[in-house]
Amino acid sequence: MHNSRHTNRLITEKSLYLLQHAHNPVEWYSWGTEAFNKAKKEQKPIFLSIGYSTCHWCHVMAHVSFEDQDVAKLLNETFICIKVDREERPDIDSIYMSICHLITGSGGWPLTIIMTPNKEPFFAATYIPKENRYRRIGLLALIPQIKELWSSQKKEVLQSAHQITSILKKTSQYSNDQATINKSLLKTAFTQLRNSYDHQYGGFGTAPKFPTPHNLRFLLRYWKRTNNNKALAMVEQTLEAMHFGGIYDHIGYGFHRYSMDRYWCVPHFEKMLYDQALLAMAYIEAYQATGKKNYAQTTREIFNYVLRDMTSPQGGFYCAEDADSEGIEGKFYLWRYEELQQILTRNELEIITKLYDIKNKGNFTEKVIHGKTDWNIFYKARSVHELSTIKNGSEKNIRNLETLALKKLFSFREERVHPDKDDKILTDWNGLMIAALAKGSRVLDEPRYASVAQRAVEFILTTMRTPDGGLFHRFRSGESALRGNVDDYVFFIHGLLELYQTVFDVSFLNNALDLNRYLLDHFWDDEGGGFYFTPDDGETILIRKKEIYDGAIPSGNSIAMLNLLYLSRLIGDSKLEEKASKIAYAFSKTVQQMPSSYTELMNAIDFQLGPSYEVVVAGNSQKLDTKQILKEINRYYIPSILIILRPTEEESPDTTGVAKFTKDYVSLNGKPTVYICHNFTCKKRLTNLSEILDLLKLEDIEMNNNYDKT
Repeated sequence: MHNSRHTNRLITEKSLYLLQHAHNPVEWYSWGTEAFNKAKKEQKPIFLSIGYSTCHWCHVMAHVSFEDQDVAKLLNETFICIKVDREERPDIDSIYMSICHLITGSGGWPLTIIMTPNKEPFFAATYIPKENRYRRIGLLALIPQIKELWSSQKKEVLQSAHQITSILKKTSQYSNDQATINKSLLKTAFTQLRNSYDHQYGGFGTAPKFPTPHNLRFLLRYWKRTNNNKALAMVEQTLEAMHFGGIYDHIGYGFHRYSMDRYWCVPHFEKMLYDQALLAMAYIEAYQATGKKNYAQTTREIFNYVLRDMTSPQGGFYCAEDADSEGIEGKFYLWRYEELQQILTRNELEIITKLYDIKNKGNFTEKVIHGKTDWNIFYKARSVHELSTIKNGSEKNIRNLETLALKKLFSFREERVHPDKDDKILTDWNGLMIAALAKGSRVLDEPRYASVAQRAVEFILTTMRTPDGGLFHRFRSGESALRGNVDDYVFFIHGLLELYQTVFDVSFLNNALDLNRYLLDHFWDDEGGGFYFTPDDGETILIRKKEIYDGAIPSGNSIAMLNLLYLSRLIGDSKLEEKASKIAYAFSKTVQQMPSSYTELMNAIDFQLGPSYEVVVAGNSQKLDTKQILKEINRYYIPSILIILRPTEEESPDTTGVAKFTKDYVSLNGKPTVYICHNFTCKKRLTNLSEILDLLKLEDIEMNNNYDKT
């Protein structure tokens, strides 16, 4: 419970995470000059705690330690205490998380850093309990030790902190010795992924197991390039296992953040916007590659969840839903058998029990999870087809009963206490969702998704622009704030480029170009190549980092490379392609050591190595025959093409931004005409749909045949 009698400085913040700590007896400061000036004046070290509002262990640490009077007294006496929302300040989080990895060899949230008033760290940890337990020192024991150290060995502590900062600076520099970028890099990435692949349950590594959709999207491109069916099989097994598992919310849709076991069964229950976006893209591409409708259905379900629960009235997308409700992790998503008996008919219960392995005494206890008993989690133990074979029944009847039952359970669950929703709107994560919806709209032929994406774009362009034409990072409670970082620009530009290729509104392309110019002006490293995470006029923390690792979210530099290639082809500007090459070379030495850690960058390299094509459709954008050609092209998985529409109903269409080489293209005999272009020259023009598709497939065959020659 919050202590309603005590309020600290965080009460004036917009961040939900900071507000969750506004009634702690700890005298928290937000990150800023007030806290650092006070630390310098009083010569106290700083206790920095970083987390986010939907983080389970952040809640635990808050409840057990930060709401405790004894811990608070020690913290207030010894330190100046600062709270940071990692989603609001990814720049701060990234630097101090690197420190934690450097000092301890691992990381996570809540992140605990103890540092000097000059922001130089000398202690790092993640969750710290109140008292010593499980060989882990507790705060009640740790704080007096730090206090003694600071007063009796301050000089050594400051030296140590300075040394740690120097090591961080060295490890954050990328070598100027540039390595070769060629197709062998893609092959190495594939081999490494295959070696870490879980051949029994799909995914990579053991437990905990993360979805890593960019790994899957890379494998799809590798399969397309080489015809290596093992790559496709890895993608399919993983996507199917995740959708069957408890990591997927079978009742309300959407994916939880990760699985705590290797079977995808027991999730960490929070739901993040970026996971929905990135996974939707992976399922869309798998649908294009295989034509299997279950992948399209999963994509629609993800979008249903986002549109229903994660979309603000203004059009932006909220960032996350908590793992906990009523103080218990996963409670919203778990079921007792007696509940199911009361809600469902006997036939529905029988089907649900067999499909989802529901047990009288609970199926959750068989999995390792915080000692819960009698609970059931919904994970699919068998498919409808398998059950129809076992029962010798009709698939249609079983599916109907399942659908009815899940609808009833959804209605019942809606009456429960919902997990908290973090309703801040982040430009970068919104960019990913816009890209996913735009892609989904054109592949699934669902104009509604494009409309939702357009509303989100309009919201960001009208509400989240800085006075100098840049982007703000966060919007909440009517306030746009915090200077955008590289991910905000890059992910949002990516969304604009995907949306242009869906609705062909040139304004999206022009906005992408404007923001790309801003990005190059304020984030580009003229000396070493690549983009810094923060702008040239942003706050200096310890170092100005450049990120390339594709972790839970792809790095800004990886997506930026692809954006620059897309923009170069869409507007016919080879200088942008040169910039893209400089990104690959800037990180080449690092990437060569373990290319499977940079699969989003591999996707950009795959596109650049090509052959890739611009497909220019010259036709009346309002007519059915033009729409039909676009629809057919989008059905196929051809990641090596970009689509440009030259609307022939306009005498001089607005080609500001769009490739100038398209301006004279016409439709032949009043029919929509397709020009297949490579290196800014167009070698074919076709009006027959089957010929167009045959040619595009032929280009793919050419790519496969050229693989080993280049």
